[in-house]
Amino acid sequence: MSINELQQQTTVNVQEKANLIWAIADKLVGVYKPHEYGNVILPMCVVKRFEDTLAPTKQKVLDMNKQLDEEGITVKQGFLEKAAGQKFYNLSPFTFETLLSDPENIRENFESYLNHFSENVIDVIHRMKFQQEIETMAENHLLYLVIREFCTEKAYLGADKINSVDMGYVFEELVRKFSESYDEHAGAHFTARDIINLMTELLVGEDEERLMEEGITATLYDMTMGTSQMLGCMEDRLSEIDPDADITTYGQELNDQTFAIAKADTLIKGGNADNMRQGDTLADDKFEGYKFDYIISNPPFGIEWKTSKAAVEAEYKKGAAGRFEPGLPAIGDGQQLFLLNGVAKLKDTGRMAIIQNGSPLFKGDAGSGESNIRGYLLENDWLEAIVQLPNDLFYNTGIATYIWVITRNKSAERQGKVQLIDASQCYEKRRKPLGNKRVEITETARKLIMQAYHNFNDGVLTQTIADGTEIRVESKVRENDYFKYSKIFIKAPEKDTEIIPWLTDRDEYLQKNVAPYMPGFVVDEKKTRIGYEIPFTREFYKYTPLKPSAEIFQQLKELEQQESELMEKLLH
Repeated sequence: MSINELQQQTTVNVQEKANLIWAIADKLVGVYKPHEYGNVILPMCVVKRFEDTLAPTKQKVLDMNKQLDEEGITVKQGFLEKAAGQKFYNLSPFTFETLLSDPENIRENFESYLNHFSENVIDVIHRMKFQQEIETMAENHLLYLVIREFCTEKAYLGADKINSVDMGYVFEELVRKFSESYDEHAGAHFTARDIINLMTELLVGEDEERLMEEGITATLYDMTMGTSQMLGCMEDRLSEIDPDADITTYGQELNDQTFAIAKADTLIKGGNADNMRQGDTLADDKFEGYKFDYIISNPPFGIEWKTSKAAVEAEYKKGAAGRFEPGLPAIGDGQQLFLLNGVAKLKDTGRMAIIQNGSPLFKGDAGSGESNIRGYLLENDWLEAIVQLPNDLFYNTGIATYIWVITRNKSAERQGKVQLIDASQCYEKRRKPLGNKRVEITETARKLIMQAYHNFNDGVLTQTIADGTEIRVESKVRENDYFKYSKIFIKAPEKDTEIIPWLTDRDEYLQKNVAPYMPGFVVDEKKTRIGYEIPFTREFYKYTPLKPSAEIFQQLKELEQQESELMEKLLH
């Protein structure tokens, strides 16, 4: 199934299920505030998905457990997983349906039911801090009502009917709804699938034919995985290329609740849930020494890394043995630290697509941590492309955002060069905004962006879409050194500095731009610093000439005449 077909399929399922579950949340009115609904509904969805997925083999598992007890076998896990046909199981005789037959003991029986899951599921439930909510619901006579609502046919969440992508986006649609109720940043939890689909295409890059011929064995990693949907979409894209692909996913997430959802999703897909790990990626790297084929991530930006400061600085002092050797950005924004973490974990043939805001393009003077990080990528020839995305594409921000494509193994024609792609005008408007998300990268828009990527030249591509508007992509290819410069300190009475592009002859520049105004100037060579900046906005700036004064004067006269006529009508 193609990405577009999958996207259309999931849209229907997501909306139906999310609306239904949101309606269940209405039962909580009075006891819970709207922004607290997620504390109940998300864990209930996880548990019900486990329940429905295990239902076909429920009795088989119970029978196997009884047989093992009779035979005196105490190491049961492998036998029970095999009987369940899953990497998890439940040994309770209760189901959601049978729990309803004893309303008086609903709390005790439900707790017993939960405690009879396998340890990996109990860990998921524990991390979602569900016990407190069970107590609150029971005390307020809500527990029975909520379980009953999840027993309806429409609330079925089994993996045989609701695939992993569907379920992931149900969770994320619910997270968005709950977050909006509290005016929180829903986008901190997840990234819209149209953005992810573009990232997966950029990760495949120019390798699709080779991957089809050779087959795929790959490791995927997301350092800020949220509910792990980026990993799921990339896995689907690779499986589309090679249905027999051997793919292993790895992810780290700080937030306990979203981590629990990601772990649950991995269990239900039959993956190795031990590869999903909880913790602060910057301060507590759970994958030290690992190398990956593909990295896809949307780390937080504009967030300070003060809480991770001691660990980050200790890692920096390791030099080449650590992740942050090139330098540290200002304490107020840690997004470049995530970028360096990804670079450190790429295999020699690895590729990374990571979302950043505008700051990493230009922030930081020559010699600063930010500038040195840019230089680290450029001097090693690992920065392949940067794609500017449309504004109003994310749920929680309308600012300019960019996908950086990093690879340790550029194709021959791309070596020594960086491609800048302005896709800010390549989108279609949504009929209904979702938070701040008012536009999306449709299949048509995505194909146009990828055409510009594959062309790898200076050029503009346009296409007229169904509503008659024109979408547009512009590409520019520049040498790595185009983004490098010298900051020269001039010894003169005025004590001045000059920024000289690296590809410009320094002496000629100084004679032309400094000598006429500072006769006898001297360059303080000891202070000269090398800097790196990617002036993306300047590269694509289009000058719009001002209107002639005569034309402006004529317009003012016409407005004055219209005002006079209007006033005359009003007075009469």
